[in-house]
Amino acid sequence: MNNLKYYVLMIFATILFAGAFIAGKLGTGSFSPVVMTFLRITLATIIIFPVMIIKEKEFKATKEELILALKLGFIGMTCYHLFFFSALKYTTASNASVINASMPILTAIIAVFMLKEKLPLKKMIFIGSAFVGVVLTIINWDLNSLINMEFNKGDIIMLCGTVSWAIYGVLIKKSKVEISSLKLMSYTLLMCVLIVSPFAIREIILNDSLNVPLKDYYSIIYMAIFPTVIGYTIQQACIKKLGPSTAALFINLVPIFSIILSVIFLNEGINPLTYISGLIIIVSVVLFTKVRTSY
Repeated sequence: MNNLKYYVLMIFATILFAGAFIAGKLGTGSFSPVVMTFLRITLATIIIFPVMIIKEKEFKATKEELILALKLGFIGMTCYHLFFFSALKYTTASNASVINASMPILTAIIAVFMLKEKLPLKKMIFIGSAFVGVVLTIINWDLNSLINMEFNKGDIIMLCGTVSWAIYGVLIKKSKVEISSLKLMSYTLLMCVLIVSPFAIREIILNDSLNVPLKDYYSIIYMAIFPTVIGYTIQQACIKKLGPSTAALFINLVPIFSIILSVIFLNEGINPLTYISGLIIIVSVVLFTKVRTSY
């Protein structure tokens, strides 16, 4: 019973994460991927950075920490968000969330090459089954699309974004730099802002991109505050209490909540078979995490 409130909090956090797909989809009608990335990350940085300064005794970053944050800010924040928002212009929020659910599997594959990790046969089987789920989602269960190589480009872009986030995770694991998660997140966000700013400001000046109704900013505000700040904070607290493995299992609920929210708020028509491909991915990921890495 002591852990019950953390289970509830983690479920709440997954709902916030799922909401990012809905907010992202809504925002693509008013903002370009570059401007959306800039606005979301800038607002999140403005909120998180002062908190980090207050909580961290050594809030100034060393050269090694800045280099790590720069790498993560580029591949994990900048690339991921540009792919994420670009994908949502062409695919549904539910499809994007289902494809994104394969991230742990992609992380393991990338770790094989970057960290020289070995995969037991059982894990390779679950990688294969998850891959089948992703392919079925991308082709919308239409085998002719696979034969003719006709794919929704939004789904392919989302897959690229998921790969970017997987590399982000591997880079963190590979790093030998000792740094707190709050400090690393703060400087990673800051690096993303610095990278995107020149392109976003140019677009804002040339296209008057910020001249939109106030209500169009709600999606940006939601993404910056709720999943990025509140969701991340809850997740970190739950990881400390429940452990990373248990907390990670709750993330598998994100595509489920995303599908529900996309039907409610976006009126998306969901192919019933998408539920099956999503279930294939989720079950594969759960079973994958249960298999020990060592033989």
